[in-house]
Amino acid sequence: MAHSMARLWARLVAMNDGWARPFGEFNRRWATALFRPIYPIKDLLNGRWLGHPLHAAATDIPIGMLLGVVVLDVLGYPGAADIVLIGTIVFMLGAAITGLADYSDTDGTALTRATLHATIMVVTLLILIVSAVMRAGSPTDRALPIALSIIGFVLITIGAFVGGDVAYLFGNMVSRHAFRGAGTKWVALDTGQVTDLQALPEATPTKMKAGINDLVVVRVGETVHALHHVCAHAGGPLSEGTLVDGCIQCPWHGSRFRLTDGAAQRGPTVYDQPSYEIRRAEGGGYEVRRVPTA
Repeated sequence: MAHSMARLWARLVAMNDGWARPFGEFNRRWATALFRPIYPIKDLLNGRWLGHPLHAAATDIPIGMLLGVVVLDVLGYPGAADIVLIGTIVFMLGAAITGLADYSDTDGTALTRATLHATIMVVTLLILIVSAVMRAGSPTDRALPIALSIIGFVLITIGAFVGGDVAYLFGNMVSRHAFRGAGTKWVALDTGQVTDLQALPEATPTKMKAGINDLVVVRVGETVHALHHVCAHAGGPLSEGTLVDGCIQCPWHGSRFRLTDGAAQRGPTVYDQPSYEIRRAEGGGYEVRRVPTA
């Protein structure tokens, strides 16, 4: 029964891909253009300062508040319900802004589903605003505004379900290194044709391999830095990135990681990049070990 219900929901969601895909591509273009000149604000909205996606945290507040509106309406506390509804709308607007920042760096099927999620949430917000306007002046007949709030709660629940798919099914804004072991052993570094890392071109990202992990190795002066090759934000190839102010910038969405320790310096990533220490091996060549996180 549960499996059948899951397949039904998946089909219902997928039925919207036809319109959501082109609409999403259009929206992402203007959202990207909007945030491009205000990267510090975008970093704030992504949640880099928090070390956690801000949108995921912000969405819980209006959902809980809207449930409170429904309960207060049912119990017969109209004044309290109206105040909480205004708060719900305010926090929904805040959640929408943080979601838009994440949306501008979303790709593929995740973008399509995020478009459906955003559309449902915008419709819900409009319905709640209408409900709030109808409540103004304490009307004697509150049946319609209450019904609209209940409809809004049903829609916000559906929207949250779709949003969950974006995060948990497609891994949007999920660290690409969440399940990677810390690693305490030295592992041989496969340098390919390079026998001396000091001979690497200056400030040029180079892809190398250490066991099952791909690394990006960069020489700056006499210091050789190594980070994991896969960007923590969305899996971009850092060896194809560029160096900016002592950081390596991902070629996909522009996340920047400090070469010295992998610390995130610019979003959309909210996670640090695994970094590695390098030493010469006793039998020749080089070996690496992941630097433990604090």
